[in-house]
Amino acid sequence: RAQLLLLALARLKAKGAIADIPVYLDSPMAIDATQLFRVFTSEHRMSFEETAAIGRVAKLVRSAEESKALATRSGPQMIIAASGMATGGRVVHHLKVFAPDPNNLILLTGFQAGGTRGASLAAGARSLRIHGQDVPINAQVLQLSSVSAHADADELLAWMRQAPRAPKHTFVTHGEPGASDALRARIERELRWPASTPEFRDSVDLA
Repeated sequence: RAQLLLLALARLKAKGAIADIPVYLDSPMAIDATQLFRVFTSEHRMSFEETAAIGRVAKLVRSAEESKALATRSGPQMIIAASGMATGGRVVHHLKVFAPDPNNLILLTGFQAGGTRGASLAAGARSLRIHGQDVPINAQVLQLSSVSAHADADELLAWMRQAPRAPKHTFVTHGEPGASDALRARIERELRWPASTPEFRDSVDLA
């Protein structure tokens, strides 16, 4: 997802559709993944120029000290931080610093599971508990639902159709209950594969 956002920002900046403000990629794992995109250019559909663009569009924030220093910058900036639904990591520190300011925007770019800070933000929470403090949420909060790092149901089914033979059983274990059961039903109906959606504490003998 981080690389998709970087590509979108690079394209928008190239067109002059958005201001050329500094972008910071503040996620060690996302930085490593971005480097891999640049090394293995033949393994994806982006052109060499676009692959290079995603490496140039953002400044890479590698250390915790550099991450903390972003809070002291003046002027506009974009920070892309892997959120884990805002349950941990560097994004939590950024929320603590930037969420109280109504001039800021928190853009959620992925699914937010129930019970997480991300889900609370998406639902309009006016404060979050962070590091033992209640942090007011005065920043604008938007959720970009069209950006996902996961395949959708159609893509999953297309991938499964390539299997040389049907598995003995298919378990749908990720996603909201309703969506998971809908995918299970499609697998059974369209592929004729036995499928189920296990519940918490279910056990299965795979022998």
